[in-house]
Amino acid sequence: MKWAKYVVAFGALKGMTAVLLVGRLAQARYITQIARCHMIPPWFALVHHKTGTPINATLLITIASVIIAFFTGLKVLSSLISVSTLFVFMMISIALLVRRYYVRGVTPRENLLKLVIFLGLIIASSMGISAYWGLRPRPNGWFGYTVTVPVWFLATLGISLFLTQQRVPRVWGVPLVPWLPSLSIATNVFLMGSLEYEAFITFGACTVVMLIYYFLFGLHATYDMAHQQEKLQSKVDHRETIKNEGP
Repeated sequence: MKWAKYVVAFGALKGMTAVLLVGRLAQARYITQIARCHMIPPWFALVHHKTGTPINATLLITIASVIIAFFTGLKVLSSLISVSTLFVFMMISIALLVRRYYVRGVTPRENLLKLVIFLGLIIASSMGISAYWGLRPRPNGWFGYTVTVPVWFLATLGISLFLTQQRVPRVWGVPLVPWLPSLSIATNVFLMGSLEYEAFITFGACTVVMLIYYFLFGLHATYDMAHQQEKLQSKVDHRETIKNEGP
């Protein structure tokens, strides 16, 4: 049906337009918050007096996206987005387990050591599963799974049996902890293993650049900004105290 390709193309165009619009709106607000912390110039946190929108941050995101899209291939961008998204999802699952089972100053040191060991085994076994799947050895293609899968299972079971949750959600939280977050880690690592190595090279280069910027500039900027806000708040509290005490 040759006519159907025009319908599909129109639907795809409308879908991409909606994604671009939502992306510009959401990312601009992230940039605004980052600028308010002075990790980037605070000029990007300015809000337009008529529209009430972060126009400078919106222009930054739009222009940067146009430049990247113009000079970068679709294959590179799609691979980079895939590995970045999967990596973030994996880190969220790890952070969820850390948050549930560790509270600074409350969790005993031995329990923290157990949690680190179990998380390390979960990640290592997940990487082993992904690597073994990618190699596809013959004829005993199943042999490696008899080692990696039990290690993942026993490490998750160890968290469930030997550690106590330090935080319990008040209303709703992720169910089946630690099994569901552990499965999420394994799934995301497995999917990352299916990507080409160029994606990891690009992701690694971008990550190194951002970390260098963060540690050399962003970390100090946010620290100084936080202290300025504390000093300002203390002055406001002092004035309120004097005002309430009266003459």
